[in-house]
Amino acid sequence: MKRIAFLFLVMFLNLSLVSAASFVEGMEDVPLMDGLSQITNDDISFGNEETRLVEAYVTSRKIKFSKVSEFYMDSLPQLGWNYQGNRGNSLLFYRDGENLEVVKESSNPLIVRLTLKTKP
Repeated sequence: MKRIAFLFLVMFLNLSLVSAASFVEGMEDVPLMDGLSQITNDDISFGNEETRLVEAYVTSRKIKFSKVSEFYMDSLPQLGWNYQGNRGNSLLFYRDGENLEVVKESSNPLIVRLTLKTKP
């Protein structure tokens, strides 16, 4: 019984950390890692009730992509995203008919592209 209570406490604390985080503008369910800032001038968003495409860019001069990768590998599954693998400098996730791709565009400064699109 104590073990179950402890597991619930750990789950609650993990979800609290994610819920306290800010989220990528236009992607209400994709957290924005502390230390990253969104480049809002480059955002793309369009779609309808059946399909959508949202693209956002985030940047940092102090954080390496390995830390960003770690953050999304840890936080996105807590929000229901399933890790699908990687392709070069990109991480692929899937949830409820949508694909999320996290791609390193450049290293110095770090620029990461987040693309969310409905899977046809």
